[in-house]
Amino acid sequence: MPKPKNDKNNGRVEANDEQPLSAQLRMMHAAFMASPLRNRIIWLALGILAVIVTTAFGQIILNRWYKPFYDTLERRDLQAFLHQLVIFAQIAGALLVLNVLQTWLGQLVRLKLREGLTLDLINEWMKPARAFRLANAGAIGINPDQRIHEDARHLSDLSAGLTIGLIQSGILLAGFIGVLWSLSDGFVFHISGMAINIPGYMVWAAILYAGTASWLSWLVGRPLVKLNGEHYAREASLRFSLMRINEHIEAVSLSSGEANEKRRLQADLASVLEISQSLLLAVTRLTWVTAGYGWITVVAPIVIASPVYFAGDLSFGGLMMAVGAFNQVHASLRWFVDNIGAIADWRATLMRVAAFRSALLVVDDRHEGDKRIEFVTSDGPQMTFDHIEIVSAAGCIKLSEPNVTINPGERVLVTGAPEVEKAPFFRAIAGLWPFGHGRIALPIDDGLVFVPRSPYFAPGTLEEVLAYPKTPDSFRNGELSGVLSKVGLGRLADRLDQDMRKKLNLSEVEMRLLAIARLGLHKPRWLIIDEALDTLEDDSYRKVMTFLDQEIGKAAIVNIGRKERANGFFTRVLELEKDAAGGSLRLIRPKSLRPTNPQLVD
Repeated sequence: MPKPKNDKNNGRVEANDEQPLSAQLRMMHAAFMASPLRNRIIWLALGILAVIVTTAFGQIILNRWYKPFYDTLERRDLQAFLHQLVIFAQIAGALLVLNVLQTWLGQLVRLKLREGLTLDLINEWMKPARAFRLANAGAIGINPDQRIHEDARHLSDLSAGLTIGLIQSGILLAGFIGVLWSLSDGFVFHISGMAINIPGYMVWAAILYAGTASWLSWLVGRPLVKLNGEHYAREASLRFSLMRINEHIEAVSLSSGEANEKRRLQADLASVLEISQSLLLAVTRLTWVTAGYGWITVVAPIVIASPVYFAGDLSFGGLMMAVGAFNQVHASLRWFVDNIGAIADWRATLMRVAAFRSALLVVDDRHEGDKRIEFVTSDGPQMTFDHIEIVSAAGCIKLSEPNVTINPGERVLVTGAPEVEKAPFFRAIAGLWPFGHGRIALPIDDGLVFVPRSPYFAPGTLEEVLAYPKTPDSFRNGELSGVLSKVGLGRLADRLDQDMRKKLNLSEVEMRLLAIARLGLHKPRWLIIDEALDTLEDDSYRKVMTFLDQEIGKAAIVNIGRKERANGFFTRVLELEKDAAGGSLRLIRPKSLRPTNPQLVD
């Protein structure tokens, strides 16, 4: 199966707009076959198939009912007319039950398809370090929430609806084409005294009529595939801009940047409106074909059969029976015409979901030609760095000392000049950014904890957040409130049962202190901190240093950040510096493989 193209320009992964439909379908089929919901969906599909077959049989019976019913009207036979109405009520009642059952099963299939597809995307996205790498892999990693939530839902709905409709049309076509053939087999046209018999005349007329309309619909509606995809991409960009401003509204307001942000939003909105206008025009052009075709269909079957009727070779009831069969065959053949817009929408949505899933599968290999840091397990209880050089989009950095060993209980500060980007070193130790050169050996220890500059807390009460990933009852009474008081968050000690996000309204500094307090409960043996202490004020900084010394004093602590404040907590300092000679380690930058279809990359 073709993979998305790997653009090794700054770690970008771009979707392959040349990936054929067959490859996308094979990938989605493989995902479906591996889904735990596969058997349930198959059984639901078989149930729908049985209902559709039964419904088709009932519609054939209903079509046969047309002849005696309309013949009673022609004879003005009231008693026979009432009898036919009773028969109709029985047939219609049975078909109504089948229609409701089909709708219920169809909605269940949609629900299970969405569940299976969304779970598959979540499982692939949440594999260790993959979401982080995808977020740094270029445009394909923007707005994964849109792909997983809205696109997966839309694709599931369209796939179920179109498939059920296609199967139903196919079964009705198979059932009624024979009926229509037999009805029109005896049609004789009298032209200038000549009798001309065309076997299956109305079948051929229905095929020619629907085929012409399908060809015109595809010709006019084909641009909708690209336009729908482009529309989704621009809508996602507008939504992302709105979310970005909302998340940083304080900084925007402080810098009086509202006017600038308004211009950006107006530009994004104008882009959405522009593609919406193009989409509107395309839909309007398609409506001329589909709606015009629909109006002609009102009289087309009667016009087609009228020569035989007016010649006296067909009764009124026979005419209406032939018209009913023609309409069923024609409705089956015009499935494509009726669904050209939905098919274009489905194709565009499939492109987005398939491109995203393909990127998930290859994001770990996006630098196949780049050098990588070697990660090993230490022979003893040490952490070692041998000739470490880390490459990123900003350049190459390295430790000033080629060989570094950190022993249990050591307190090490890793710092560097302001222009040196330190975050890649933290990510390299965590295994999130393996690109560079050298060797990192980590101890065999389940007590290794990483503290990022922006702490993350799972939803829940304050005591649940503190105890995470354990439960609050894993700790003795007083331990939770005790660690809060020691880092300066004593005011929260009696609010442990309150929801942290909805009730407490913590500041950014308090969030960082809360992350530190949690360390006092879990007592890691190795602690790696990424600039989380740099923004603390002196009083909070001293409390945190005292807390770390008293609560996890035996742990090895590696703090990546600015130079130490004058309190002598760290006993060793390592320097990060730019590596001017690291040019050979730069990320491979081949010619751009960015796709030409914007809908593939949000």
